[in-house]
Amino acid sequence: MAKPRVLILRAPGTNCDVETAFAFEKAGAKAERVHVFRLLENPQVCRSYQIFCIPGGFSYGDDIAAGRILANQIRHHLADLLREFIEQGNLILGICNGFQVLLKSDVLLPRSNDGLAQATLTWNDSRRFEDRWVRLAVTGRPCVFLEGIQELYLPVAHAEGKFVARDAATLQALESAGQLVLRYARLTGPLRVEGEPLPYPENPNGSEANVAGVCDPTGRILGLMPHPERHIDPTQHPQWTRRPFAGPAAASPNCSQPAGAEGDGLALFKNAVRYFG
Repeated sequence: MAKPRVLILRAPGTNCDVETAFAFEKAGAKAERVHVFRLLENPQVCRSYQIFCIPGGFSYGDDIAAGRILANQIRHHLADLLREFIEQGNLILGICNGFQVLLKSDVLLPRSNDGLAQATLTWNDSRRFEDRWVRLAVTGRPCVFLEGIQELYLPVAHAEGKFVARDAATLQALESAGQLVLRYARLTGPLRVEGEPLPYPENPNGSEANVAGVCDPTGRILGLMPHPERHIDPTQHPQWTRRPFAGPAAASPNCSQPAGAEGDGLALFKNAVRYFG
């Protein structure tokens, strides 16, 4: 089986591209880091790939707002290309800053019909950069990247990660469509989706409906604030020296996974590769 090819989009300020490429390659893909200027010069480069990923970091220094400048480049120069890319059955992933870019480009995730953004990511309620581990519940419609996953334990690292829908009706529409596929969950106890926003720090930014990730109606475009590429190996778990496990539900004190299990985030990248198997 030929390895699916992944385009990892770089821009000035991107700093998670190497780790994301490594995660995809560990999952069985062939990843290449491509600078946005190269793509703008020759957009057809994209046609050589099956997965398009915008990794985390601070593209263009997050000037104006997090991800805004790269989002505008995509909106004004690459929108048609990416719509064609997804129509051909390919996958798109946005992690942290990449999620911010996908939302603010208003090209694919979620796309509005009136030119107004349906949702955005704004400043954390704490008004500061949050760097911590969170527990996540998978909900909503089937999403290629999250297939077979019920929960994840991943780190977040962002200052503008609060998910806010345009209005209550838009939030309900996204909920009804099953597009709110990843939610912050309580660190201990049974895994469940809370109706009201969880308290800080379980919901590290105050996101509406505890939203940590959103997919498009096809389930082939995913944007999420947590960093799956930062937990692909058991030794990246913050308590790996104290607990004989690392894997799904690792945050639960009564959970026990065998030593040597994979980090939670690797399953997301493996799902993307398996989709083309």
